[in-house]
Amino acid sequence: MAARRHSLTRVLSTLAAVVVVLCGAGAVAAGWAFSRVGTDTVDRVDFVRPLAVPPLAPSRVDGQGRRVFDLLAREGSRDFRGDGRLTRTAGFDGDFLGPTLRAERGERVVVNVVNRLPEETSVHWHGMRLPAAMDGGPHQMIRPGATWSPTWTVDQPAATLWYHPHPHGRTEEQVYRGMAGLFLLDDERAAALPLPDRYGVDDVPVIVQDRNFSRSGQFVRTRNMFVGTGVLGDTMLVNGTVGPYLDVTTERVRLRLVNASTARLYDFGFADDRQFDLIGTDGGLLPRTVRTNRIQLSPGERAEIVVTMRAGERVTLRSTGPDLGAGTFADRLAGGRDRFDVLQLRAAEQLAPSPAVPDALVPMERLDPASAVATRTLEFLGRGINGRSMDMDRIDFAATRGTTEVWEVVNAEDTPHNFHVHDAQFQVLTVDGDPPPPALSGWKDTVYLPPHRPIRIALRFTDHSDPNVPYMYHCHLLWHEDTGMMGQFVVVEPGQSPGRPPRHGDHTGHD
Repeated sequence: MAARRHSLTRVLSTLAAVVVVLCGAGAVAAGWAFSRVGTDTVDRVDFVRPLAVPPLAPSRVDGQGRRVFDLLAREGSRDFRGDGRLTRTAGFDGDFLGPTLRAERGERVVVNVVNRLPEETSVHWHGMRLPAAMDGGPHQMIRPGATWSPTWTVDQPAATLWYHPHPHGRTEEQVYRGMAGLFLLDDERAAALPLPDRYGVDDVPVIVQDRNFSRSGQFVRTRNMFVGTGVLGDTMLVNGTVGPYLDVTTERVRLRLVNASTARLYDFGFADDRQFDLIGTDGGLLPRTVRTNRIQLSPGERAEIVVTMRAGERVTLRSTGPDLGAGTFADRLAGGRDRFDVLQLRAAEQLAPSPAVPDALVPMERLDPASAVATRTLEFLGRGINGRSMDMDRIDFAATRGTTEVWEVVNAEDTPHNFHVHDAQFQVLTVDGDPPPPALSGWKDTVYLPPHRPIRIALRFTDHSDPNVPYMYHCHLLWHEDTGMMGQFVVVEPGQSPGRPPRHGDHTGHD
């Protein structure tokens, strides 16, 4: 009996020692992670490659008067660093990213998407108002070898939109490999303003993505074990270019900034802290120009800025540590202290004159929250919204076409999140009870959710209804979306009840 007790004592002592060692190792690892400064490439980037500018996608007008685009989703490879190491990639019509689609307000468009990947994919038109069946979410999957041909009428203001895959559970992986591109909308009001508008000359897309590379040159999706943000890379790609510079030939240049990263936030400004003109965000041009020296973008957000240059100068677009509002520990581990040199602007010795940016841009009708027929609360916590993870077979709620709603969206934890809703552009009413800053004064479809500070938004559902096919709302940190932080809603006609989503596993397209 005494021997058995002695044996049991030794076992318990050994287990206690193991626990102490493991806890100590965890504490050491946590201490190391906390003590690291983060990634900092300021003044360490060699800007040796001209910025690649995505080509404008060719189009044609068919017999029905529709503007027709063709996109081919395919695998590829690219030597990003010029050292002969080929990275396996994916893109549209090429090995990485895709061409820029461009259409006028009022045009009816068709996009023939051919899937030449060895797996299913989808193409979501991020920021576009269009029928749910054309939205390209996880209910519109395209089989390998199949073609999907969504068609819709463009009926929204001029804006910088983008497109990317949206397969449930695999969005991060496909976007990380390179599947994304721009969709620019034009209208008469924007065209009448004296703004830089020559694509690739003084009106330039700047698609910013962070990546990690392995020793063999492959993309690596390594996540920090201490904070559930997603993949944070240490190398900047701009339009797929490492170490890019842009030759500027005009006094003013318009940069269409797109945060196409899967998890990282950026706080963009210039190395000399110069001011620039913020003229547009997600949903298009602002009512008035905002003069500023910083613009923070979470994944999926866009901003249009106009930069004034002096002949012969060079200046670097830089991202300093974004204000995550998540506390010291989470900020440090989620990229809040990371700094990057992103793009160098090189002004020619002689610059063509550019008109001044006007103070007034486009009128904006303000939604009246007092007219809202419903107020909803969406709480982001864990890997779900309002305590539920994404279910493809569940419609979470229905909105009625022609009505306005107010949604209060809150990040209930210290992990960074943001919010994106399909189809509807929205207006930010308050941030933690206060009026929104000028950068949030326009139409938005994506917004950062600072921890524990509710964001109230107003939405109006004016265009399309379908009781069965849902739109998505979700965190646009793509690992969070993939692991369940997403819901779906339908827009119905007055008096109509929601139906049932398409059966899970249904596919879109024809061979």
